[in-house]
Amino acid sequence: MATQKYSRITTKSIQEMKSNGEKIAMITSYDFTFAGLVDKAGVDIILVGDSASNVMAGHETTLPITLDQMIYHASSVVRAVNRALIVVDLPFGTYQSDSKEALRSAIRIMKESGAHAVKLEGGNQARESIERIIQAGIPVMGHLGLTPQSIYKFGSYSVRAKQAQEAEQLIKDSQMLQSIGCFGVVLEKIPAKLAEQASKSVNIPMIGIGAGTNVDGQVLVLHDMLGMNKEFSPRFLRRYADLDNLIHAAVNRYTLDVKSKSFPNEKEQY
Repeated sequence: MATQKYSRITTKSIQEMKSNGEKIAMITSYDFTFAGLVDKAGVDIILVGDSASNVMAGHETTLPITLDQMIYHASSVVRAVNRALIVVDLPFGTYQSDSKEALRSAIRIMKESGAHAVKLEGGNQARESIERIIQAGIPVMGHLGLTPQSIYKFGSYSVRAKQAQEAEQLIKDSQMLQSIGCFGVVLEKIPAKLAEQASKSVNIPMIGIGAGTNVDGQVLVLHDMLGMNKEFSPRFLRRYADLDNLIHAAVNRYTLDVKSKSFPNEKEQY
């Protein structure tokens, strides 16, 4: 794999990948064990996403997760990773109202977790917060299209930017995020042609989720692509394993072995 030439992925590596036409593989992780497995498998970016609110804590949306909880998850991931670039979501409520609070939140993530960058949602409305964080020397990844922290504003998880005005604004926001210093942008659930146009309109990497193939990389939620969440089945999700059934079968077999007194056997005791 071409990515093996990078012993450690940095924001500079990610930019080089776009320049060289090499696709960027990004995936979420939230704990030490999975992060170590994911890192050894060769992904380029690990996102400690606020999706932890859903897959780790069982909330309906990403809104309830706190900054302290994100730092806890990020710290666990950092301790396991040797190669991948680690990006951490700023959770809802930590950057929207005040750019000074946004900077304080980003500094806490960087100092207390040891992560490499932060990600936050929004275009022009988040500009002041993003600029203040970048000016402090903290790398920022943007997030446009479907922004889950604004779910109650949108009212659904439907595809965004299908109308001309919103599509035009997305291109402008992509260019603005580049101009103020973001090192990359996640494009979520937008038409593939628009995502391709956005990617070609900037020099920074555009990472898609439900944004088609003609972007610079892809990101998926780990639990979704491993088949641990059967209730979530959007068009863009490809499942690479069926851990739901595998784990069920393993735990069921263990339970039956305990009940039948076949575990532990003589070789499994002291």
